[in-house]
Amino acid sequence: MLSPDLTPSLGHLFTRTIDTRAVCFVRPGDTDRPTWALYEDARYLGTVHAQFDSGRNWHVQTLREQHTHLDDAVRALRRPASWRTEHERVRRWVHGILADPRLVVLDVQTTALTEPWAVQIGVTDRHGTVLFNEHLNPLADIAPAATALHGITRQQVADAPSFAAIAHHLGQLLHHRRCLIYNAAFDHGVLERELRRYFRSTAHARAWLGQCTWVDAMRPYAAWKGLWSARRHSYRFQPLGGSYEAVTNCRLLLSTLDQVR
Repeated sequence: MLSPDLTPSLGHLFTRTIDTRAVCFVRPGDTDRPTWALYEDARYLGTVHAQFDSGRNWHVQTLREQHTHLDDAVRALRRPASWRTEHERVRRWVHGILADPRLVVLDVQTTALTEPWAVQIGVTDRHGTVLFNEHLNPLADIAPAATALHGITRQQVADAPSFAAIAHHLGQLLHHRRCLIYNAAFDHGVLERELRRYFRSTAHARAWLGQCTWVDAMRPYAAWKGLWSARRHSYRFQPLGGSYEAVTNCRLLLSTLDQVR
């Protein structure tokens, strides 16, 4: 990503490809300030300013927003006309889900990104109070890249319970709950893989999972941020943060959504 530190080298006229589509940047002839008007296929998108303030942000004049990266400022200007409606819809969705007394938040840390097993599962209620927090023996190796993120080694969890030892208790905890996850496809997939190993039955695994309503916050939050990816023709998914600890991630998701409503 381009830093505001590099703005002196950009010049008065240049083209930058962002998500496979070219954007033309034109600095008005009556200023030497780091200000550019943006055009895409001869269509005016808006104006951005590179301000050397404490946040070192790109200011999007037409939207009255600030973005750390120039590419994200352009993605904000590419929003479809429906974004205002979608933004409000997400706000109402967040208000409703955070008010649900059945809500729990879940996060899973794993052995790897491919064919993963669980090494930590954390669950909180809607206020961030811990309901479940266990490190698990995955009965498998933990990839060095995964350990570099969450700090959990095979030796550290050698005496921890296996998923089989906590499956019944976790199932009781999630029964009839609304379970909120960030990137639910991944965490839900890890749980299903663990349950198939535990039950030795896909049908039993899915029955266990079916006792809870699974809700993914990643897509709604991407729509609320409104950074449009021309490559994917959808809103760009947003990283939740830099934490790789299950309970911390649950609380981070709650605090992130609390800023939306």
